[in-house]
Amino acid sequence: MDIRATTKADWMLLKHVRLAALLDAQTAFAVSYRTAAGYDRSQWEQRASSINTEFWLAFQGSRPVGMVGATVSESNRFNLIGMWVEPQFRGTGIAKSLVDTVKARSIQRGCDGVFLDVSPENTRASNFYLKLGFVFLDEWEPLESHPQISVQAMVWHSTRC
Repeated sequence: MDIRATTKADWMLLKHVRLAALLDAQTAFAVSYRTAAGYDRSQWEQRASSINTEFWLAFQGSRPVGMVGATVSESNRFNLIGMWVEPQFRGTGIAKSLVDTVKARSIQRGCDGVFLDVSPENTRASNFYLKLGFVFLDEWEPLESHPQISVQAMVWHSTRC
């Protein structure tokens, strides 16, 4: 398994994985499949190469099987976004490696932690993040793509000095 940051040339790979994620977990992301499927090539190229929002793909051989993103929010929080692994590769350590990549990037950027939003009803995801050292915050907001779903903030703090 290999994890690498996306570049402009990876736009089609990122599109493929992102759309698969949106079909698989339709109420887990801030954007809907319909919206993302409507992005044109230049929008996907920009997503794959942006310095504001970074994406990484996990590869099994030459095939991308997972993804994660990170961005700094308007409130200056380093946020993990877009986490997803193909169902047949869940439980193999790929998801942990993707999260570890985002944690390492947050430290490289001088951030003191990583934030994310998750629906507590998504127990698989919630338990996974808890095992990786994230804790729930008393912060709730509606999921942008499905406002009837409330997501709760979680944070992981670096133990560096």
